[in-house]
Amino acid sequence: MPHPRRLPQQYALVDGNNFFVSCERVFDPGLEGRPVVVLSNNDGCAVARSDEAKALGIRMGAPYFQIRELLARHGGVALSSNYVLYGDMSRRMMSVVAHYSPEQEVYSIDECFLRFAGFGHWDLTAHARRLRAQVRQWTGIPVGVGIGPSKTLAKLANHLAKKHPDFREGGVCNLQDLAPWHQIRYLSEVDVGEVWGVGPRWAARLGELGIHSAQDLRQADPETLRRRFSVVLERTIRELNGLSCIPLEEAPPARQQIIASRSFGHPVIAKAELLEAVSTYAARAAVRLRRDGLAAGAIQVYLATNPFIPGEPQYHPATLLGFAAPTADTARLIQAARAGLGRIFKPGYRYKKAGVMLVDLLPAGVRQGELFEVGGEPRQERRGRLLEALDSLNARMGRGTLRFAAEGVAQSWGMRRERLTAGYTTDWDGLAVARG
Repeated sequence: MPHPRRLPQQYALVDGNNFFVSCERVFDPGLEGRPVVVLSNNDGCAVARSDEAKALGIRMGAPYFQIRELLARHGGVALSSNYVLYGDMSRRMMSVVAHYSPEQEVYSIDECFLRFAGFGHWDLTAHARRLRAQVRQWTGIPVGVGIGPSKTLAKLANHLAKKHPDFREGGVCNLQDLAPWHQIRYLSEVDVGEVWGVGPRWAARLGELGIHSAQDLRQADPETLRRRFSVVLERTIRELNGLSCIPLEEAPPARQQIIASRSFGHPVIAKAELLEAVSTYAARAAVRLRRDGLAAGAIQVYLATNPFIPGEPQYHPATLLGFAAPTADTARLIQAARAGLGRIFKPGYRYKKAGVMLVDLLPAGVRQGELFEVGGEPRQERRGRLLEALDSLNARMGRGTLRFAAEGVAQSWGMRRERLTAGYTTDWDGLAVARG
């Protein structure tokens, strides 16, 4: 029987199951029931695995060349990361989840917290089941839901909802439904390293103190462990005991920097290709700047060779260029990125990676005019409308539909993604086709 105690405030953690794989399965039902892995940039290693792939012993981060034959023997599939698709599916999932509480914190691409304040008379377990059903019906993504009186307990409950056989079928674990002795049993079965904020390094140190499970940590003295570790672990212990210490962040903190960078599909030697790459990264960073209503006061450009090739000459330069006034104008950012590359490029090296980082970020409206600026506000307004139109068209028709000439066309330096699926929700050419 459910434990009758009802607390005035509860948190839920909603988490997409094997999110990248689930996104792919929505548009390719033939992947259901098969081992599926999604690979990192340049198809290097596994960054997402289906339950079937996990059952084969494929670990997170396993290099693809080591698991290729194993997947083939069991009818498995490896796919390139389709981040545009995953980002759009995340937006859809989060918008559905937002209907179930007025307070939501999007924690990552596949996780969000909800706070239920004033829901004391609600059956939150039934509420969570309706949430799961609607997310699955509207987006195709299966989710797990954990509910508890603190964010740490909600995350722990989510772990039980997805991993423990007592909850896995229903996909919901509400700790307030459990009698205290049942909570103790379940928390005793969870390794301390699974507790939010602990991690493997602290788990090893806690093990030396005889603290091996979430329940052991819950019973530990917070003041003692604060002195041995930090205030973060003290806060975790209090959260495990139902005292909410970590507030919900409904608005994400202001960005301090924006980075756009990728490893190349092959080593790059030619300066012309590097100029295309940093121009492309500057353009992508500019889109994110404008989306967040920010402007950059400076841009850093950097290059890197591959440190994992023995005997190959190494070079990892960077340079910073400031703007007379903060800007989110793609053309100005590209111009600065190309100038920065000109400062640091040296021939004779095989470059593995390039990138740009925008810093000194300010709200776009905070702007001081330049002394010799021509055209003033009218020109800036026209420029803003042009960039807004560019962003809107690329958002509707697919990234790169319109681009600056400096970004190049063929982009032979781009990431290797030989197993990339279509942009089912973001590209007209990628729309799924129903066949009779």
